[in-house]
Amino acid sequence: MDNGPASPAPSAARTAPAVPHRELSVRSADGTRLHVEVHGPHDAPSIVLSHGWTCSIPFWAPVVTRLGAAYRVVLYDQRGHGRSARPARHGYGVSALADDLCAVLRATVPQGTRAVLGGHSMGGMTLMAAAQRPEVRERAAAVALISTGCADLLASARVVPGAALFPRLGAAGHRLLLGAPVPLGPKTPLTRAALHYVTMAPDARPQMVDFCARLVHACPSLPRAHWGRVLAELDLEREVRALECPATVVAGGRDRLTPIAHAHRIAAALPDCEDLVEIPRAGHMTPLEDPATVATVLSGLADRHLAVARKKKEKDELTRQRA
Repeated sequence: MDNGPASPAPSAARTAPAVPHRELSVRSADGTRLHVEVHGPHDAPSIVLSHGWTCSIPFWAPVVTRLGAAYRVVLYDQRGHGRSARPARHGYGVSALADDLCAVLRATVPQGTRAVLGGHSMGGMTLMAAAQRPEVRERAAAVALISTGCADLLASARVVPGAALFPRLGAAGHRLLLGAPVPLGPKTPLTRAALHYVTMAPDARPQMVDFCARLVHACPSLPRAHWGRVLAELDLEREVRALECPATVVAGGRDRLTPIAHAHRIAAALPDCEDLVEIPRAGHMTPLEDPATVATVLSGLADRHLAVARKKKEKDELTRQRA
């Protein structure tokens, strides 16, 4: 039976939030409540997805649609986003991201089983931050790091015009962009155009630009600013070198927020990087701009590595029975 991604749904349905088979509330280490959804058959191979800064669970809808019913997909809202609770002021940081992922893994990936983990932008940073945690070492069969970076985000971003020529000015502008706690205001043609410029390629489909704008506008301004300040100081160089499971890196060739150099840097640092997939015409929002490629990467990792993990578990069980 073919376990590859299902054929794309009609265009209007691609951004519609899927109806989960199960919803649950998970408490992180500091008590912050996380909203979690499980999609697909309970006995299918598991894929756990972590979204990026200013987004929420519906961000993954175009990818989940293409994965179809062949996979069990776990989605959760990062703290301060979507339907997850806002933490106290001190509850923002890379350790909190790792704590949240581990709490979700304990609640949705039974001990002794494994899943493919995928993270976009801040979600990819979440996977790197948790690289040395037992939950990731024991439950991650493989990872997909999608449009993300591990350090030096301010210096490398290309949002502010002239940032490459005037790096200090560019870094200051990017710091302001990430950390300003100002409301975005109503969604207007001007704010839509600004978000399009920052996050997506010039020729991105209008439907996906509108969808992206709705997601970002829905993110509360204070959590957005708190997380932006965390990203401004991000340094996960050591952690990415500790992410020992097989990995695929995905990047957009027109990404202004985490340019393609970040993907090459991560791929070079990973102990077991299987592939670097560049999507030349995509910006930062690769799961919205080319969900078919992202779904293919995730399903490929699941088909290769979860089958191996399942066979190893069956072999170990048989050995115990014979002992």
